Amino acid sequence: MTNVLVCVKRVVDATGEVVLTDDAMRVDGRYAGYTTSAHEEAAVALAVEVAGEAGGTVTVLSVGTADAAEQIRNAIAVGATDGILVEADPDAMGPADIAAAIAEVVTQRAASGTAYDLVLVGNDAADTGDFQVGVRLAYALGRPVVTGMKTVSVADSVATLTGDGPSGTEVYEVALPAVASILEGAADVRYPSVMGRMKAKKAVIETVAWSGSPQGSGRAGLTVPPPPPSQVTILGEGPQAAAAVVEVLTQLGVVSR
Repeated sequence: MTNVLVCVKRVVDATGEVVLTDDAMRVDGRYAGYTTSAHEEAAVALAVEVAGEAGGTVTVLSVGTADAAEQIRNAIAVGATDGILVEADPDAMGPADIAAAIAEVVTQRAASGTAYDLVLVGNDAADTGDFQVGVRLAYALGRPVVTGMKTVSVADSVATLTGDGPSGTEVYEVALPAVASILEGAADVRYPSVMGRMKAKKAVIETVAWSGSPQGSGRAGLTVPPPPPSQVTILGEGPQAAAAVVEVLTQLGVVSR
């Protein structure tokens, strides 16, 4: 039996225009709405697959405000077993704080008899792109870690994971317990059934507090790059543009005079 803990984050839906807060420190989600990143959706899908094959459970954890319960319920709707909300102000926390809060839950659960054999996180935070939580979490727990993975399977207390490397596909065998970060596209996105939605709606999400004090991210600010300048040149309209078109095609070597 393999029990999996998968960590998700409530992030701004970036499919629309990205707007920063007035202090340029965070992405403003008041007009865009919130979602779960594609990395973490893939992590949830892989966790459900692994637990289903090994007869284990999938617990979804999020560090954030009470609103993050929405993302936890979404994961329960597609096959996760239960959820934990570490209630905290995510804007005040950096990657080290997030990792410490998750590690505290894992350690406390292990002490009470619930061990998580495999912890899955998204490869990076969709809103801040820190790429740190998985590695910091593994260090805090004293576990091996692999990052940027696309497949996960478990047999005989060993996780076999694959990911893309500079020379092709790389395969890792890691003794459990372990931590892995997952890339988007690693698994097909799971969509909730009617029964799944009903289960998620009724699910009781355990809320806990982190005993630590946030140190912050040390981030100085965020910037949204300006749109690229237009490269369009209007050559003219109708037959009057013919000479200019011929000139451009000649310069490109498409036609010759």
